[in-house]
Amino acid sequence: MADLTAWVSFFDPLKLLSSFGTYPLLIAEATPKESASESLVLAGVLLSLVVIYFASKLGGEICARLNLPPVLGELVGGVVVGISALHLLVFPESSAEANNSLLVSFLQTTAGLTPEAAVSVFQAQSEVISILAELGVVILLFEIGLESDLKELIRVGPQAAVVAVVGVVVPFAAGTAGLIYLFNIAPVPAIFAGAALTATSIGITAKVLAEIGRLSSSEGQIIIGAAVLDDVLGIIVLAVVASLAKTGEIAIGNVIYLIISAAVFLVGAILLGRFLSPYFVALVNEMKTRGQLLLTALIFAFILSYIGAVIQLEAILGAFAAGLVLAETDKRRELEEQVIPVADMLVPIFFVVVGAKTDLGVLNPTIPANREGLTLAIFLIGVAILGKVVTGLFVFGQPGINRLAIGVGMIPRGEVGLVFLGVGSASGVLSPAMEAAIIMMVILTTFVAPPLLRFVFQEPELETTSSGISALDSASAESVAVEQRRHKQEPSEDVQAIEEYKKDS
Repeated sequence: MADLTAWVSFFDPLKLLSSFGTYPLLIAEATPKESASESLVLAGVLLSLVVIYFASKLGGEICARLNLPPVLGELVGGVVVGISALHLLVFPESSAEANNSLLVSFLQTTAGLTPEAAVSVFQAQSEVISILAELGVVILLFEIGLESDLKELIRVGPQAAVVAVVGVVVPFAAGTAGLIYLFNIAPVPAIFAGAALTATSIGITAKVLAEIGRLSSSEGQIIIGAAVLDDVLGIIVLAVVASLAKTGEIAIGNVIYLIISAAVFLVGAILLGRFLSPYFVALVNEMKTRGQLLLTALIFAFILSYIGAVIQLEAILGAFAAGLVLAETDKRRELEEQVIPVADMLVPIFFVVVGAKTDLGVLNPTIPANREGLTLAIFLIGVAILGKVVTGLFVFGQPGINRLAIGVGMIPRGEVGLVFLGVGSASGVLSPAMEAAIIMMVILTTFVAPPLLRFVFQEPELETTSSGISALDSASAESVAVEQRRHKQEPSEDVQAIEEYKKDS
């Protein structure tokens, strides 16, 4: 039984009063340094967010006006404000110190931050921004899962499946083997760099296909289906290689365990989610408070992310699985719209931080020690392009199809490649030269894909059914429409026609 005497003595008014008398003294002793330091950490975080959001919007707006994906502008904006140029946003992982940060120097000038306190403020501020960036990538993968359609993944057809598998296996194998045997790179970072070559950015390709009127063509349908499957396979590959990076060694048994556990986790989460999704919808419908759908969905996503993390996989795999599950519910459209503002707030932090941590100075050819990084970049770019172009050669049962167009449509990496880079950078397995080489690969493949797609499709042409409606499946149209709305663009005429047809039906 509990000792009641202890409880009574604890609540003794005299003791409470005497203890209260000591608190001001403790506070007086701790406040001047600690509270000031804490407030300046908050000030540093706020200044960092100002720089991040300004860089992301400026870069995104410039790229949008050049018909390039805004996410590329966020990446380039991060490079400009980061360790490569302005030194506004630098991190200890990039071998930067407090005196290298212009933001910390600004705090010292305007807020009276002492040089001794600058180190702790710099480290704490960097840690907070890094955590926000990791949360941003979790939200990004949740959003990608929402935009995917599980039924469509099953139904896309053998051609898209073959293109997707070849588009993952060929660049991954060629990139990893080349880095190990040609450049003597250690196996784990080589595998990580090879994995960064696998995925395809559906948003970039779909936007260009819609603009040139080829979204509903046979080539367009195969590209979109294969890109969706590429995302799923790429997330599984990312979870496996990220887990390998944590152990720092490659054991066949461990690799097999990770692949099986990733597949079982993904399939199990989807099956369990399908069983629970009616209860999820019913619960949301019964709730009366504000944000009931969004917060309930985020609780589900964070639970799966936690499970993915504790079983030695990545949290992003759980977030992606949660998105796939909730995409099957009646709340999909409403949830997609509600997640967009959250993603607009957190996802740019991830992309800008990735760019800010990347030191492009290691690619300067005038410095002999940097030539290895430049050579790595050229190699990765070549593998990234050729490894996707050859996918068109494996399309079967489609006489007269434009195989080159299919291969070119799979080239851009975009935000998906940056997810790999960000996870690899956080794990610490990638050297500065390798990080810079990967980011150059992502930038170049994203830049060259739109003009190449327009070139391989010589004349805009829109294939329609007898009713005059695009033959593109509705799931792909929804994915493209959400991508366009996310970047504050009006859906293309092709997508609008599909949506009107669905409403009339």
